[in-house]
Amino acid sequence: MSTETTTEVLAVSRTIDAPVATVFGVLADPARHAAIDGTGWVREPLDPAALTEIGQIFGMGMYHANHPDRDYRMHNRVEALDPPRSIAWQPGQYGPDGEIGYGGWSWRYDLAEEGAGACRATLTYDWSAVPAFLREHIAFPPFGEDHLTRSLDNLAALAEGAR
Repeated sequence: MSTETTTEVLAVSRTIDAPVATVFGVLADPARHAAIDGTGWVREPLDPAALTEIGQIFGMGMYHANHPDRDYRMHNRVEALDPPRSIAWQPGQYGPDGEIGYGGWSWRYDLAEEGAGACRATLTYDWSAVPAFLREHIAFPPFGEDHLTRSLDNLAALAEGAR
């Protein structure tokens, strides 16, 4: 396991004993995201479709005890998609005007072959584009590096079990 921390980016890497395509397939399936999440905030997908194109929006049911509604929805926009090497999305929420507003943070997974049938996975959480007014209300990052480590461990268990 290797980690990198800067002031506005957390990144964690680990080897997964599964082919890159298998790991990517798990990440491209929103129905698997709750099992990957290391915080327990991600619940069920609102959309069953696999992630297949940049600009695609996929909704997720969420829960956080400190959120005003506790149960809430996020609508993520796919920002990068290069099967089977990378996938990234930016979370957002619909506002009263019916438009999705994005908070400026993103999730990205980069995958690389590592030996016979293994994959090096790097998970990056980047909040460098979060505007000042949001930083006044939300402490960034809202979790520690251990969340990313747990997420990669969960991803590994799912991908290794799918082989």
